[in-house]
Amino acid sequence: MAGGNAIRGSRVGAGPMGEAERGEAAPRVVVSYWCSNGHETTPSFAQEPGLSVPETWDCPRCGLPAGQDQANPPAPPRAEPYKTHLAYVKERRSSEEGEVILDEALDTLRQRGLIQ
Repeated sequence: MAGGNAIRGSRVGAGPMGEAERGEAAPRVVVSYWCSNGHETTPSFAQEPGLSVPETWDCPRCGLPAGQDQANPPAPPRAEPYKTHLAYVKERRSSEEGEVILDEALDTLRQRGLIQ
């Protein structure tokens, strides 16, 4: 006697798959994009009125931006170096302003009796 599994040997989604079950596919347009490393990617987009094809696309091989002009691909994004909190503060404040703020904070702590 066979086991109690009535759908043995089947998988989810098994069965005939065709246009009759899914409906007709939307008309597509294939666009080529090139990154600065020379990789080509060709995603396809639905051809519908009002929808436009993106000017840039991320390269699936290296992650750089890719454009439709093979001779002039987009430049790689500029990598900003990591900045510490102190670096951001120094961009906003001059040394003189920092001294004034520090003196005010120390005076407040002295008034509270937290430092001498």
